[in-house]
Amino acid sequence: MSEESKRREALIYHAKPTPGKIKVVPTKKYASQRDLSLAYSPGVAAPCIEIEKDKDAAYKYTAKGNLVAVISNGTAVLGLGNIGPEASKPVMEGKGLLFKIFADIDVFDIEVDTENVEEFIQTVKMIAPTFGGINLEDIKAPEAFEIEKRLKEELDIPVMHDDQHGTAIISSAALLNAVELAEKKLSDVKIVISGAGAAAISCSRLYQACGAKRENMVMLDSKGVIRDDRESLTPEKAEFATDRKIDTLDEAMKDADVFIGLSMADIVTPDMLLVMAKNPIVFAMANPNPEIKYDIAVATRKDIIMATGRSDHPNQVNNVLGFPFIFRGALDVRATKINEAMKMAAVRALARLAKEPVPEQVNIAYGETRLTFGKNYIIPKPFDPRLIAEVPPAVAKAAIESGVAKHPITDWEKYEDTLRERLGSDNKLVRLLLNRAKLNPKRVVFAEADQLDVLKAAQIVHEEGIAIPILLGRKETIKILMAEIEFDADILIIDPKEEEENDRKNKYAKVYWEQRKRRGVTYYSAQRLMRERNYFAAMMVNEGDADALISGYSRNYPTVVKPMLELIGMANGVSKVATTNLMMTKRGPLFLSDTSINIDPDAKSLAKITQMTSNVIKMFGLKPVLAMVSYSNFGSSEHEKASKIREAVSILHRRHPDMDVDGELQTDFALNDEMLRERFPFSKLVGKKVNALIFPNLDSANITYKLLKELNEADSIGPIMMGMRKPVHILQLGASVDEIVNMSAIAVIDAQHKEKWEL
Repeated sequence: MSEESKRREALIYHAKPTPGKIKVVPTKKYASQRDLSLAYSPGVAAPCIEIEKDKDAAYKYTAKGNLVAVISNGTAVLGLGNIGPEASKPVMEGKGLLFKIFADIDVFDIEVDTENVEEFIQTVKMIAPTFGGINLEDIKAPEAFEIEKRLKEELDIPVMHDDQHGTAIISSAALLNAVELAEKKLSDVKIVISGAGAAAISCSRLYQACGAKRENMVMLDSKGVIRDDRESLTPEKAEFATDRKIDTLDEAMKDADVFIGLSMADIVTPDMLLVMAKNPIVFAMANPNPEIKYDIAVATRKDIIMATGRSDHPNQVNNVLGFPFIFRGALDVRATKINEAMKMAAVRALARLAKEPVPEQVNIAYGETRLTFGKNYIIPKPFDPRLIAEVPPAVAKAAIESGVAKHPITDWEKYEDTLRERLGSDNKLVRLLLNRAKLNPKRVVFAEADQLDVLKAAQIVHEEGIAIPILLGRKETIKILMAEIEFDADILIIDPKEEEENDRKNKYAKVYWEQRKRRGVTYYSAQRLMRERNYFAAMMVNEGDADALISGYSRNYPTVVKPMLELIGMANGVSKVATTNLMMTKRGPLFLSDTSINIDPDAKSLAKITQMTSNVIKMFGLKPVLAMVSYSNFGSSEHEKASKIREAVSILHRRHPDMDVDGELQTDFALNDEMLRERFPFSKLVGKKVNALIFPNLDSANITYKLLKELNEADSIGPIMMGMRKPVHILQLGASVDEIVNMSAIAVIDAQHKEKWEL
């Protein structure tokens, strides 16, 4: 994709269907006149009076306690510099989005039109009563230091300039672990810091708090080494001025143990690495391009321990590991500030988490057999689901112990459970799936590539590295559409009806005929069928010319399923195929089975569908907890529709005693653990979060998934085919571009999984 196309895509993303990236959503009922009278006049007067008596009551009666302001004047935006408050708004909205998806914190972004320090401070102070915390963002140094210092002193809510402290906290955690792996002491190591902005100063201060010595640090700015004999140093630079008589980065790197890069790309050379001490630690954190390329660095020094700001290399120093969870902990105890003890608690929690066994979900997402503490894993991964239950409690405890918490937590187990529930409001699993597919992309046939939405999805899949697309359809149409959407890539395009494909068609026809000649298929009819895309695509996968296929966008489901069953068939040991839909709900991922194929399965079939669903859930790195749902609860009805569920559960309990499955259950009991515990404490599902519902028939499953999708705006991935011999996935008629992209990732992961088992 050209730079102009990327620019246009970014503009469209921000403009449509609704301008911007965040919105305000009511949290209370508002359907009736009674609701409105409580929400506004006259009912609203009651909480107003209570808050007038006690300002802290605002935390009880308003959203203040979960609301953070992301505030900037746009003077130091990303790599764009001083672009002004209006131009900074997309970045501030983006920061708000990250707060929400990682820690369930609501955000108002505030852009302040002043570069005057005093005006900025007074503006923030005047609006502070609205918020539970203030996140300062993209404010240039040295003004940023004064602004944060004053606001922390003059406000009684948490204030943090993330540009300063975010990188400091994450890199400090990484540094603690790196020094340990290098078998050195932090108090002894010689540290070179390239960069002298807000982040570099904050990092250096926090490294000292962790145990590093100031006399062992050398800091550089654009003019070279910051020496104590240089004139006109800012107070912050003077704090880290060295008395060593050196001027250049080359000189500073000699015998250094640690290099911290917060400056610009490609300023470190291999020769500089070669003169560093044994087991050098290099954190090249300039973005998007580090101070030295990762591949060059690890090739130059085999003993190096390296981190960057990039996601495509080990040890990404990513601020999203810090700020959402630090504010979460601070808000939850109503901290009056974010102090050094709280920042240090976050550092220690992150460093400690990297040493603990990694959940299989994270291993799968990053394509690792087993992530373990070592030189390529010194800090947790951003998608690690444990972060929200580890970092906020550490920060909250530090706030309590340091005396800045106004609402101490007493039941820590309950608090951690609450934090895990917040994780369910996010669609992290989609990002995990896409990330995992990119690690080992497979060849995916798009059988309807002359449909615009299918082609758009194939373009995204190609450009994002999710899969290697093969396009089936009318060649001229595909080429015209590719030009229209600027899909300029060397992609295999095949039209099964063209004569130039005769050799391949004849080859496929012969294989198909040999398989089915005793079932009424003639060689002529086999040749004719190979002109049909779905038959041709299925044979491509069968014969190893592709790894997976996607179809169904423009045809009804049964029409597409038929050739897949005929040509590809079921996996060994499978008597019936089925489908499951992955719904991304507010409570987390929820699998629904069977949504597309089996109209009225018997008990044995239901047991098999449940087992296959369990295997799919495991494929995504999740622990299956399955409820077999009905209109009845545990024998409350003797009707055959309910009794077949009981029989299926009995089969599963007998054959798979370790499987977390139970039923028959009404859906509300399956999803509400409190109700289940109270009425049916004997259930195997008590105390567990159900992530799969197995329905008694196609009617109930299909209706439920479409209701969730349309009424609750729950994203759906599926139907995911279960039980096929090869990776075949069939879209719902008229699927969206995003749905096709997600299904492509599923197809790739399915192919990865089947390849692993074949090996």
